[in-house]
Amino acid sequence: QVRLVESGGGSVQAGGSLRLSCAVSGDTEWINCMGWFRQAPGKEREGVGTIDTDSGISWFAASVEGRFTISQDNAKNGVYLQMNSLKPEDTARYYCVADFVENNFCHPESEYANWGQGTQVTVSE
Repeated sequence: QVRLVESGGGSVQAGGSLRLSCAVSGDTEWINCMGWFRQAPGKEREGVGTIDTDSGISWFAASVEGRFTISQDNAKNGVYLQMNSLKPEDTARYYCVADFVENNFCHPESEYANWGQGTQVTVSE
């Protein structure tokens, strides 16, 4: 069993930065993909960025490419999302995910069984 706890959300003005953290505990040895999703009120859930914990290769949504970066703790007990140049449209609840994915296809289209409770990010004009 894996437990994920996000932190670091908050309110910021457009152009500002936030760093989200996700503490991962439990049976993490088999995890090979970790990442972040978000969901705004009235909108579908969106994959923000994911990372292959074996290779370090990451994927980002086009809407955040170049502004967000993702990193991991080598012990697979943490994954982080650095968000720069934030925009009001980045306002959402952000969720951390972790799982084992066949062929290390660490993409938001993959299924992730382990989710955190989320942390709210609000970006004002």
